[in-house]
Amino acid sequence: MKRNIFARICVSVVILFAAALFLGSMAFADNNAGQAVIDLNAATVKELAALPGVGKKRAQAIVTYRTENGKFESIDEIMKIDGIGKKTLTKIRERVIVE
Repeated sequence: MKRNIFARICVSVVILFAAALFLGSMAFADNNAGQAVIDLNAATVKELAALPGVGKKRAQAIVTYRTENGKFESIDEIMKIDGIGKKTLTKIRERVIVE
């Protein structure tokens, strides 16, 4: 009888642990949910300004650069914009594309 209760407790603990891991991974997966990926070559100032570390002034600089120099060939090229360095690029890399 005691073994049966112990076994049930162990199974319950394992199930609870597995559920906690599953729910934790779901929360982590949803961390980027709802954050649209934007094209650096087509985004508006408003869309660009919403990116972390960009803001309105840098967003306008991105659009100006794009107008004067043509389309971005790679995401890394955004570092040519004054005030956008490796830290900002790291923050936005998963949120931007170049088409």
